[in-house]
Amino acid sequence: MRFAPSPTGHLHIGGARTALFNWLFARHHGGAFILRIEDTDRSRSTDETITSIVDALGWLGLDWDEGPPAPGYRQTERMDLYRAHAARLLAAGRAYYCDCPPEMLERERQEAERRKETFRYSGRCRGRGLTMGALRLRIPAEGATVVNDLIHGPVTFEHRQLDDWILVRTDGTPTYNFCVVVDDVTMRITHVIRGNDHLSNTPKQILCYEALDYLVPEFAHVSMILGADRRRLSKRHGATSVQAFREAGILPEAMVNYLARLGWAHGDQEVFSREDLVELFDIKHVGASGAVFDQAKLEWLSQEYVKRLPAADLARRLGPFLAAAGLVPRETPGWLEGVVETLRERAKTLVEMVERGRFYFERPAGYDPKPAPKFLTAEGARRLRLLAERLAADRVFTAASIEAVYRGLIEALGLTLVDLAQLTRLAVTGTTASPPIFDVLALLGREETVARLATARAVAEAVR
Repeated sequence: MRFAPSPTGHLHIGGARTALFNWLFARHHGGAFILRIEDTDRSRSTDETITSIVDALGWLGLDWDEGPPAPGYRQTERMDLYRAHAARLLAAGRAYYCDCPPEMLERERQEAERRKETFRYSGRCRGRGLTMGALRLRIPAEGATVVNDLIHGPVTFEHRQLDDWILVRTDGTPTYNFCVVVDDVTMRITHVIRGNDHLSNTPKQILCYEALDYLVPEFAHVSMILGADRRRLSKRHGATSVQAFREAGILPEAMVNYLARLGWAHGDQEVFSREDLVELFDIKHVGASGAVFDQAKLEWLSQEYVKRLPAADLARRLGPFLAAAGLVPRETPGWLEGVVETLRERAKTLVEMVERGRFYFERPAGYDPKPAPKFLTAEGARRLRLLAERLAADRVFTAASIEAVYRGLIEALGLTLVDLAQLTRLAVTGTTASPPIFDVLALLGREETVARLATARAVAEAVR
């Protein structure tokens, strides 16, 4: 199996799903997974985008058995191989040179469009015996080529619908379709899983395999990923690259799980471990119709993994997102793990976890204007003073000891717990929505808690 991206931009999630299906197929059957870089488009391919693609695959955990950084896995490093195969086709009479000017071919293409016909090269150079020009594959004039697709079943292409496509351009550079055939053969690829936008290329490639007297691999063409409007997913639908979802704080396990379920199913199961996917994946269970991308479903899965990851692992992954937000965690051992434990139930992404937990790292810049008038009153100031006094005297300052302080004060004042809890939330976080308040205060610590209560008390007294 192979994944062969063109390094002309960040890895699209459609490409990532193709890579995943190939990786799962290889791992399920005990085969090899090869990463190949198709960089013959020199005007658009860059080392930076290759690095970006490699990083994205690494983030997803799709390791390869063969590929970069080893030499020989970029098409620009394999030109001698393409030239040798082109010479074989020419010597066998399966290819010929064509010197038709591009301007003439473009006029013929436009005329075909006006007639609402598919343009097909006329073959005028077939019998001219030229020794220079673009090299074209000689397509049989009669018959048909059948693509026995593992997803779509047999798809027939009449040869009269195909033209003698170019193998090598006039400047000596090989074309995509030719490079793919040579690469797949020489890398011993037995199965090709790719997007169904390549299906129209497949009969051309099969005829090239046959002209070279090579075995033809099996093909499976995966449906496109669609937006909610059922049009092909693109930037108009929002984020589409793996990098964008990574930067948004989606967990890679969730991304892999979600991409696997885009077009493939195993009963009603939604959450799969990587081991589950390797064991259960079967290309025959991939649907032929387009799969609609659902951002909400991806975020739901991400939240499931946020809940399940060990706290230490989650804290480690949160680190770069805290740094990006300019937040510095305490160096106290286990402190950040305690923070993520309080946030994991409500956060769908690591970015959301940072925003929800910002109050742990910095004092609130203000107070939510909707509940503030209700709590920051003269009575609120009195309660904040009493709370601060009792909490300052708590030398243990654990969630349990803090709760005992609150229970004692509400009994003394004849209040309910929610009266003091919501007032405290507003004082220490700036809002009345937070994780369990006793856990929050224990993580903030006695001094920080008392200081924040004092600040809120001053605001409440100033309101009078």
